Amino acid sequence: MQLTEDEAYMKEAIRQAKKAWKLQEVPIGCVIVKDGKILARGYNRRNTDKNTLAHAELLAIRRASRAVGDWRLEECTMYITLEPCQMCAGAIVQARIPRVVIGSRNPKAGCAGSILNLLQVPAFNHQVELTEHILEEECSALLKNFFKELRERRKMESE
Repeated sequence: MQLTEDEAYMKEAIRQAKKAWKLQEVPIGCVIVKDGKILARGYNRRNTDKNTLAHAELLAIRRASRAVGDWRLEECTMYITLEPCQMCAGAIVQARIPRVVIGSRNPKAGCAGSILNLLQVPAFNHQVELTEHILEEECSALLKNFFKELRERRKMESE
C-alpha cells in the first residue's frame, strides 16, 4: 500500500519520537517540511537537556528557522506525533506555519482542539490549517507503550 505524502512525513516524525524513547523521554517527534523536503527534525529532549523548552516542535522550529534564514516559516508544514501543548501551539502561530498535521490527540494538554485551540483563534493575526489523525493508531500506541513500560520499570525499581 502506497503511503500518502502526509503519512510518509508522519512516519519520519514517528522515527524522531523513537529517538526520544531511546533517551527515556516521552516519545514525541516532529518534522518540518518545505517544498517536498524535510527542513528540520526534532524530538522531545526535556529531561536530557534539563530544559522545559526542549519540546520536539520548538527544537524543529529553531532548526527550520536557521535553514530558511528567517523566523517566519510561512511555506512550511509541521508534522507532529502528538497534539501540541500551549507553548508549542503559540510558537507555531508565532512562526506563521500555515499547516500542521497531527498524529494523535492530547486530551490532557492539547492546544489544537482538545483543551483549547490556539492554532485557530480568529483574533490572532495568523491561523493554522489543521489535519488530524494521520497514523493515529501508531502515534497513540507509541505513547501508550512508553508509559506502560515506564510504569513497569518504576514498579520494579520500587520493589
